[in-house]
Amino acid sequence: MKYINAKTVLPPWLVRELQRYLQGGYLYIPADQSRPKRWGEVSGYRQELQQRNRQIQQAYRKGASVEQLAGEYCLSVHTIHKIIYHK
Repeated sequence: MKYINAKTVLPPWLVRELQRYLQGGYLYIPADQSRPKRWGEVSGYRQELQQRNRQIQQAYRKGASVEQLAGEYCLSVHTIHKIIYHK
């Protein structure tokens, strides 16, 4: 989890109000359960995998073999097939 300076995201009046209760410490603010994030959205890993999968699909369309891609990306042949044929 990445820490964010409250002054960069909250209005000054709210920072002053929070400082009445906690100064110089860490405050955990739980996520709104009515708007849950999907796996990998917070860390950005979902986007990294999508980009990797697009690269694999493009390389395959340009003539790379499934075996080459499996070796290059350290994935199984089965996984490469799933990525290539995923719509």
